Amino acid sequence: MAATHSHAHDHGHGHGHAHGAADFSRAFAIGIVLNLGFVIVETVYGFIAGSMALVADAGHNLSDVLGLVVAWAGATMARRSASRRFTYGLKKASILAALANALFLLVAIGAIVAEAIRRLLDPQPTEGMTVVIVAGIGILINGATALLFAGGREHDINIRGAFLHMAADTAISAAVVVAGLLILWTGQLWVDPATSLAVAVVIFWGSVGLLRESVWMTLAGVPSGIELEDVEQALGSLEGVTAVHDLHVWPLSTTENALTAHLVAPDVPNDALIRRARTLLHDRFHIEHSTLQIEHAADADCADC
Repeated sequence: MAATHSHAHDHGHGHGHAHGAADFSRAFAIGIVLNLGFVIVETVYGFIAGSMALVADAGHNLSDVLGLVVAWAGATMARRSASRRFTYGLKKASILAALANALFLLVAIGAIVAEAIRRLLDPQPTEGMTVVIVAGIGILINGATALLFAGGREHDINIRGAFLHMAADTAISAAVVVAGLLILWTGQLWVDPATSLAVAVVIFWGSVGLLRESVWMTLAGVPSGIELEDVEQALGSLEGVTAVHDLHVWPLSTTENALTAHLVAPDVPNDALIRRARTLLHDRFHIEHSTLQIEHAADADCADC
């Protein structure tokens, strides 16, 4: 008997997600303006105080502005509606942005480590108090920007990338303040680069998870938080379903997932079964886009049983 195709999309949930992502546009705009302003202040005072640390940090903050721009572009492109060429829209852009941000963080870590080693080998005297004050402003600006993204970091790795960038910067600024104060009290110049190295290790620890998950999503791996066996079992337990095969789950964007599956159900009306399956996938696994094929024959054509 011919298999019946049915496309089940729960649009309501998808739109809810889109609005969740949209809320961060303002956060991105505020973050970019604040951080650009801080880069200028830091560069000027870095040269006045003769502090290579401040000038290097300004360069690092500039890379963060770029990171925010990329994350914003990714989030904005992901909300573009579908076209004839991109039938799911540009949802994957948010995944690519998260991947780019993970790579930016690694480059930034490399720059921090290289600069710290150079300063350990050749310590330079700096204007301790100027460094402390400017870095203190950095804590406020980076901390405030990080808080703007704190709400979205659990559910969207693109937002988590932006959050990690700003949180890392807050940590660096805090370390610079501590180092500046220690130099003022003790006169030991090695404290500054040693603190930078410690911060680099902390940032690296946060970046690895982001890199791993964004690569996983780029390769269309089953999204974290979803176990394929559980989905198969849940669909198989629906009344009238005798087998589940050709089951695929993959991320459409950093917030939306899709599924395709063949359900063998000899005696169940298609529409009723699809409605039940769709509700189950939506409520239990947060899968918004499901395409289900119902097969009535017990020996239904099965590609990968």
